[in-house]
Amino acid sequence: MMRQRVIRGMDRRQFLWQLGGGLGGVALASLLKEDGLLAAPHQAAVGQRGLLHRQGGLHLLPRAKRVVQLYMSGAASQCDLFDYKPRLIRDHGKPWDPGEKVELFQSNPGMTMAAPWGWKQYGHCGKWLADVVAPLGDCVDDMAFVHSMVSKSNVHGPATFMQATGFILPGFPSMGAWIAYGLGSLNDNLPTFVVLPDPRGFAPNGPKNWGAGFLPAENQGTIIRPHADTPIADLFPAENNYITPESESRVHAALAELNQMHLDQRPGDSRLDARIQSYELAARMQLSAPEVLDLSDEPEYILDMYGVNAKPEDTNAPMNRGQETAYFGRNCLIARRLLERGVRFVQVWSGADNGFPRRNWDSHEDIERDHGPLAWGMSIGASALIKDLKQRGMLDDTIVLWTTEFGRMPCSQGSRGRDHNPFVFTNWLAGGGIRGGARYGESDEWSYKPADPAMTTYCYDIHATILHLLGIDHERLTFRHNGIDRRLTDVHGHVIREILA
Repeated sequence: MMRQRVIRGMDRRQFLWQLGGGLGGVALASLLKEDGLLAAPHQAAVGQRGLLHRQGGLHLLPRAKRVVQLYMSGAASQCDLFDYKPRLIRDHGKPWDPGEKVELFQSNPGMTMAAPWGWKQYGHCGKWLADVVAPLGDCVDDMAFVHSMVSKSNVHGPATFMQATGFILPGFPSMGAWIAYGLGSLNDNLPTFVVLPDPRGFAPNGPKNWGAGFLPAENQGTIIRPHADTPIADLFPAENNYITPESESRVHAALAELNQMHLDQRPGDSRLDARIQSYELAARMQLSAPEVLDLSDEPEYILDMYGVNAKPEDTNAPMNRGQETAYFGRNCLIARRLLERGVRFVQVWSGADNGFPRRNWDSHEDIERDHGPLAWGMSIGASALIKDLKQRGMLDDTIVLWTTEFGRMPCSQGSRGRDHNPFVFTNWLAGGGIRGGARYGESDEWSYKPADPAMTTYCYDIHATILHLLGIDHERLTFRHNGIDRRLTDVHGHVIREILA
């Protein structure tokens, strides 16, 4: 007997026809296929199993099953947020001399410059945080800091690619795509990999940062814009009065035949297959996605904790604390809702492109003006996410990763800004097998380079560690492309066991 799905007194198929064709028809076709009433040459990827499951299991015992990556675009300053250096305070305003020639991205070395805010210690671990990220103080005993990160580029585009994909060149799959490819989906009705961009636009490289590269196209990130009037583009069709059930049925039959002909003529080309799957997924998302994005069922204390209702300050500045808190907090809350409904990998972006006035972390002109609102909003949202996951019992199997493309110099650019520093910066992680209160690597007394070159850490090591916690040996998750067995970590990387619980 055909299963009946009732929506507010309406049979689900009747509801989908009321959508007016388009994806409504695709949704109905998807349901008919589920019930065995409509044959189709293409099998929808419902409950899609990843490569490793299809091969018989994971490489390792997993500690986590999902990841949320918080990506700070523009290069957040380690020495103004997380990397406390008394020497910068002591020598503030004095010539900066690290004992070697320094070539900067767009300036000459200025004076030694301390952070424009104070520092305090937090938690049992005694971690120093700048006052501008004080809300994270409640979470430091759940977090592990890596203070010896290094990038291979001091240019935003390549450096952003490196943290997102492991390579400074375009064309490589993102970490989220690799994880989607290896592990597959945890749900039937939402994407495996979701991207929540900054409301003002994309970071350098745009969607290529979450692309699938040479992996099957179905593994790329799906963009959702919670702040937009239409959070998911083209999810619902425009109103019409010309599509009927009969015409829709004939169109789908013809389209299925044409699609199969196209696939048969192009073996190995996954683009059409991925497009078909995306439409079938969109059909299922017509019912599931609106519920995920609707925050009306969240209690007021949760909305307050994330800062969702923070009001913009009365200022003409391009960024302010209230605005940034609401932006990032809403995205972090949506991320939690996606994770608890089975999305495998969620990427939350802070900071848009390099437009003017400044709207990212690239604070060449004024650290206090730019980092202040962004850092406060980030710390409200990130701390709420960690606390919320923990109180729901989800932090144990969810990895939270905080990323930026490189750091900033200990000297001033002009009088208040800082130039790019690819030689050292900070990442932090929490949850999913991470040892809370841990630290790995140190920068030198200036926060200029790693104090111990042997502790130099690259994105490869972060990626290898995350894959390890997900049950994947980073050297064994490969994809043959142009005669090379490619992997997320290229030919590098080691698991940072010092930060594992």
